[in-house]
Amino acid sequence: MKKGWNLIIDRTPHKGSWNMAVDEYMFQSLREETTTYLRFYQWKKPTVSIGYSQKAEKVVDLDFCRKNGIDIVRRITGGKLVLHHKEVTYTVCSSDADIFSLKLMDSYKLISEALNRGLQRMGIESYLAKETPSEYARGVLPCFSHPARDEIEMEGKKIIGSAQKRTGKKFIQHGSIPLEKEEKLLKSASLLDQKESVVKMTSLSEALGKKVDFDWAVEHLISGMSDYFGIRLNPRAFSTTEQDAIRKIQEERYDNPDWTYAY
Repeated sequence: MKKGWNLIIDRTPHKGSWNMAVDEYMFQSLREETTTYLRFYQWKKPTVSIGYSQKAEKVVDLDFCRKNGIDIVRRITGGKLVLHHKEVTYTVCSSDADIFSLKLMDSYKLISEALNRGLQRMGIESYLAKETPSEYARGVLPCFSHPARDEIEMEGKKIIGSAQKRTGKKFIQHGSIPLEKEEKLLKSASLLDQKESVVKMTSLSEALGKKVDFDWAVEHLISGMSDYFGIRLNPRAFSTTEQDAIRKIQEERYDNPDWTYAY
């Protein structure tokens, strides 16, 4: 019998602090028994997320974001700055070491391969990047400035950017899959030079030469993930009690400036 995963699809866009609180709640809820969540969601407004160890003032144009109503959140995962807006965001959260192993890079590559199968079903000729450019690995460039090793690219441009956190056998990995490319807004919200900096990114709509919506993209990503891992996906909704717990995480952490600007 196929293993069952919890499938959560948030078709209503939410505030960035809620999205991050949901992801953290799923990670916290993992216990000894094997559990896996697969979640897809959207963002209510343009939002910058920064990696756990990043200093906001070093990578975000705080004045631009403040003046243009762009929210800023800090993730519990590592990685670099991401501008979230017109995209599909995915999360895989699991304690299943049999499928994902106990090594971060092994599980990272497996998830990339599964996501890539979904992209290929859309008709996109994408592949996993072979190495991480040194200037990207050492610097403070945004996530979508370069493809990193085992991230997914098309013609040298990143199409999915991901980050992971692992504690023992449980981990969370989430990532951004742009529906539309917003390079100018990314440069403005980050500290990239508008004229000189090169952003090596693309989007589903640009790759396919047509407008791609959230539901169509998620349908193909689900198909690729379930086929690659050979699993059964069971629709899941959060109870009122769970929503209250998520709201508490949101208030205490992701709506709290002490968390966002702590480092």
